[in-house]
Amino acid sequence: MTMLVDFLCRFGFGMALGLLLTPARLVPPGFFRVNLLVVMGLATFAALLARGAVPGGVWILPAAAAVVAWIGTVLWLAHRIGAGLSACGLAGGLLAVAVGLIATLVPAGGGGEVVGVGGPVWKVIGHLLSGAIVGLTVHAMLLGHWYLNAPGMRVDALRRMIDVALLAWLPQLICAVVAASGRFGADSLGAAPAVHSATAASLVALRWLAGLIGLPILLWMSRKTLDIPNTQSATGILYVACLAAIVGELAAQLLEASG
Repeated sequence: MTMLVDFLCRFGFGMALGLLLTPARLVPPGFFRVNLLVVMGLATFAALLARGAVPGGVWILPAAAAVVAWIGTVLWLAHRIGAGLSACGLAGGLLAVAVGLIATLVPAGGGGEVVGVGGPVWKVIGHLLSGAIVGLTVHAMLLGHWYLNAPGMRVDALRRMIDVALLAWLPQLICAVVAASGRFGADSLGAAPAVHSATAASLVALRWLAGLIGLPILLWMSRKTLDIPNTQSATGILYVACLAAIVGELAAQLLEASG
């Protein structure tokens, strides 16, 4: 249950971050309002589950984020752009704090597969990067879908969000490479057990093939499709990219939990 709460908080943080980085001058307020409802749903679900699953009163943070997101939808309905963006930032900040508290309060089996180095700070950074990748990729897909409602919207907005998702993927790849090199080095010294489980091997394959190799390829393909331009085809590719991002990050969570 804690893993689900963690994932929901990460996901909501990434979605709020995507809204904060979306150029409001290019995208209609309705998009922000609808996507803040998605953030509100993720935060509400996380708060309900965290009430009995996560110690330390962490549930208050996603609950507060849900309230802020709801207020933000009202602000965007009234076309209060500045206040609406502030609501996006506050909701994302509350969820980011929740992610950090879960990372530090709940021990993991392997100490953090994403970053692979010691210290709670690095573990929190890895979890936030994970949420950013999932949230930004889904956010880009939803933005591409919004072109059906606003066909006259400039493709620059979608192109920018795909670039942001790629920027979030790059440090995640670096951290994963560092984690892999550190783990192999520790194994060679006998400081950590080697992975023999077929299930663990499958999770590692999913982590790398879907989340770290397949995802950037799909994002790049979607980015190149916008050069035609064809927003519908680009959005279709982003659907697959969302699946790759979610599968890759869930595999990382399972590896971390199993050690």
